[in-house]
Parts: sequence; C-alpha cells; structure tokens
Amino acid sequence: MNKFDDQATKSLLDKNLITENQYKEITAYRNLNIFSLNAELKLFLYLSILLFTSGIGILIYKNIDSIGHIAILSLLLIIIGVCFYYCFKNSKGFQKTETVFESPILEYLVLGANILTCIFIGYLQFQYKPFGTHYGLATLIPTLVSFFCAYYFDNKSVLTIAITGTAAYIGLSVTPQDLFHNDFYSNPNLSYSAIILGGLFILYTIYSSRINLKTHFNIIYLTFALHLISIASISNLVDDYNHDGIWMLFGLVLAGSSYYFYKVSHEAKAMSLYVFMIIYAYIGLNIFLFRIFQFIDFSDIWELFILILPAYFIGSIVLFIKLIKKFNKETAE
Repeated sequence: MNKFDDQATKSLLDKNLITENQYKEITAYRNLNIFSLNAELKLFLYLSILLFTSGIGILIYKNIDSIGHIAILSLLLIIIGVCFYYCFKNSKGFQKTETVFESPILEYLVLGANILTCIFIGYLQFQYKPFGTHYGLATLIPTLVSFFCAYYFDNKSVLTIAITGTAAYIGLSVTPQDLFHNDFYSNPNLSYSAIILGGLFILYTIYSSRINLKTHFNIIYLTFALHLISIASISNLVDDYNHDGIWMLFGLVLAGSSYYFYKVSHEAKAMSLYVFMIIYAYIGLNIFLFRIFQFIDFSDIWELFILILPAYFIGSIVLFIKLIKKFNKETAE
C-alpha cells in the first residue's frame, strides 16, 4: 500500500468515519497488492471486435471478384444471425434503467453484430440497390437498428453509432476526423440542421430524465449536442455574412449553449463537457471580439494592443487552470 493511500485511510480513522477494525481490514486488503484486469480485458475485447470487423471489410474488398457477392452477403448474414441469437438468448431484455450484464462478452458481441449489420446493408445497397436511389434509407435503416440495439442491450458504443448515423442522414459528418470539415460555409442550411439536431438531443435528455429512461445515455447525447452546436456556431462566426449580420445570431446561440452546458456539466459532474464548453466559449468570444474590433480604428494604439496580447493569452491560460480547479472542488463536495 502506498503512502498516499495509507494517509487517506488513516485520516478516515482519525475523523471516526471508519472503525479500528475496518481500518485494519482495509490495510490488510491493500497490502495484498491485488489489481483488476477488467479494463485491460475489455480493451482487448473491443480491439478484437474492431479487428474482426475490419478484417471482414478487407476480405470483401480483396476477394470480391473471386468469392462472389451472394456468398459474401450470405456469410455476413449468417454471422449476424448467430451473434444476435446469442445476444437475445443471454440478455436480460429491455429495462428503463441501466443494465449490467454478467458477461462483458455480450456487450461486445452486440457491438460486432451491429457493425456487421451496417456493413451488410451498405454492401447490399452498393451492389444491388434494393432501395433504388433513396440512399438515405441505407443510412436510416442501420441507424434504427442501432438505436434498437443500444436501448435493448444497454450499449453505449452502439448508441454512438446510432447518433452518428442520425447525423449522417441529415448530411453531417460527426466522426472526430471529419467534424471540422462539414461544408457549413457553402451550405448555411447545414449549420441550422446541426444546431437543430443538437437542440433535439438536449430536449431528449430532458425528456428521458423526466421519465427515467436510460438516463446514463444522456452524457453521450449532450456530448454530441455540445460539439454540433458549438462547431456550427463558430464556423458561422468566422464566415462573412457581410451586410445582414447573421454571425451575431450565431454568437448568441453559442453564448446560450455555453451557459446551458456550464450548468449541465456541474449537475452531471462531467469534466469533459465542462472543458470543451470552456474551449468553445473561449474561441467564440475571441472571434466575436475580433469581428467587433473590425469597426474600431487601432491605428493610434496598435503598439499597445500588441503588447497586451501576450498578457491576455497568459491570463487566459491561468484562468483556464483556475476554472478547472474550481470545477473539481465544486463537484467533489
């Protein structure tokens, strides 16, 4: 047992929060130096699912001519059927509250079956076009399947796929590498879609909290909502809407969003929401000030302005650190 843990346990004893017997039991248990492999095993399970589904994709790509489309689709359908059969047979069924399964394998089989379902429907549409030119259906159907699996099997990873599919259906890309590459500039309607979708996610979290439906999913919805609303607003703050001043409206949207996520991050004690909220609010504030300063003549005081900039950025870093410390202190109480 390390010195820090020993001092922490001793302080509990000194405050009479634990008894002498409990202190001895805790000390004896920690001296055994037992550690859990749960996180490591789950990581390997997750990697195995990703490698397996990636391998299926590579197999299809390299042998599409020699194996044949029907054979590949049949093989995928059999694997999907076996995975879902095992999952439904061993699951506890749908529950409104958080469900913990006895075996972690079930969680990753659901994820694997869901990914393969997306591959199957995408491949089917690409090769045989059962939905005709309605390519949105090829996105919508896997999305609906993902939502069903996420709620029935209580799977956060599958819920992430479902939310990503929802965004893709309306023309947004919300993967980490593509999130900043959505074409908000040439297609302003995409910005409105992103903000509306983020707002709908927020409204859903409020509704699900009232009816107590999978409330542990709310952090995922809120994370997507924060990124969608903030990035769409910042993109339009940068864009030049010249005479109509619509960029100011997006500034107000970002300000309202930042205030809401400030409150929610404290209520949910979610450090990730709080940190990203600060970053987006800081970027948006600086862009907003820069656009306001465009109307001010700095020709006489530009040297003073340049001298102030280093202090401003250093002060911003110090303030950021203080805000994080304050958040940790408030949420720990």
